[in-house]
Amino acid sequence: MAANISLKQLKVFISITQHDTLTAASEALFLSKAAVSMALSELEKQIGHSLFDRVNNRLILNQEGQKLLPLADELLHRAQDINQLFDGGKTLTGELRIGASDTVGNQVAPYLLSDFRKQTMHKSQSLFISNSALICEKLIDYELDIALIEGKTNHPLLISNQFSQDEMCVICSPDSPLVKKKQISLDTLEGSEWALREPGSGSREFFLRTIAPRLEQWQESFQLNTTEALINSVAAGLGLSCLSRLSAQPAIQDGRVVELTLPLDMKRRFWLLLHKEKYQSPLLKSFIDFCHSWQKSR
Repeated sequence: MAANISLKQLKVFISITQHDTLTAASEALFLSKAAVSMALSELEKQIGHSLFDRVNNRLILNQEGQKLLPLADELLHRAQDINQLFDGGKTLTGELRIGASDTVGNQVAPYLLSDFRKQTMHKSQSLFISNSALICEKLIDYELDIALIEGKTNHPLLISNQFSQDEMCVICSPDSPLVKKKQISLDTLEGSEWALREPGSGSREFFLRTIAPRLEQWQESFQLNTTEALINSVAAGLGLSCLSRLSAQPAIQDGRVVELTLPLDMKRRFWLLLHKEKYQSPLLKSFIDFCHSWQKSR
């Protein structure tokens, strides 16, 4: 059984898990829909199990498919590694799919990737930026190889290691009465209104964990899903906000918003996340090592 499984079949299987339909998978693979359908049928026949549940036109990975996913991913990456055996391991091959939460993705990852490219000459990386919750979901589903996020996760399938740190800040409009106060205590913020990122965002989680429990009364005036909209809402007087100093710095410097200094530890960590069962190819290992050494050298 399963003696004749080919890399092509596994490639088709992985592509379907990422695209949910035969049409989308065939477009991604530059194959006909019939060829993709046949490769999947042959694979399921050889394994002796259906790998997807058919729901309308969509193919949803079932339990048997979930068992195969880590092994299929590993085999395809190991096949790529064979190329490196014969060039003395000098060049890194394959594509690296990186996920990053908002602050890391916009303020840190571009510089980190630029330095990684200069050092390794590897140019094939993609960067997907969203909130931490969605990034973790995509990592669990093997749609991403690695993630760099602002909040730690306790998901049993993910491993997290600190790779850098950041400092948060609280900002207000230049017209806010708080600007004139010499000292800001948490009592000063009682009854305040806050413009916050959406659930699943690292910035929101930090506010709810560090500031909200110390206030008896506060209100959410606005919920936004981009940092730029958040800064503009604060500048327009729609409330206070809590976000990364890296993200807020340009707006603080040009006077659009004002930073309030609070008697709180506003530091937070950036985390590097990996799926526990993910095969660590030479490319992935190289990028992980680079992330850890990159912070120390800056």
